[in-house]
Amino acid sequence: MPQSTVTNRGQTTVPKEIREYLGLESGDRIDYTVDAEGRVILTPSTISIVELDGTLSSRWRKEGVSIDDMQRAIEREAKSSVSKKPSVSEK
Repeated sequence: MPQSTVTNRGQTTVPKEIREYLGLESGDRIDYTVDAEGRVILTPSTISIVELDGTLSSRWRKEGVSIDDMQRAIEREAKSSVSKKPSVSEK
């Protein structure tokens, strides 16, 4: 059975055998759950972007815009920000 030691700072290393079994890599997060019998369960909480598909409500989904639409929006914003600046004689 794999073991690890807790340091004086409360840290431990997850044994390699367990990391491999859970598919953990450096930077991954782990959820700790205590069940009814007092056992601690480790579960990887890092999920891939693919698993997030469909989790946002439809109000957050927007249709893509074309490069031309983006360019027009940039030009429109640039013109409006220039027109809002006071002229040298107004300062």
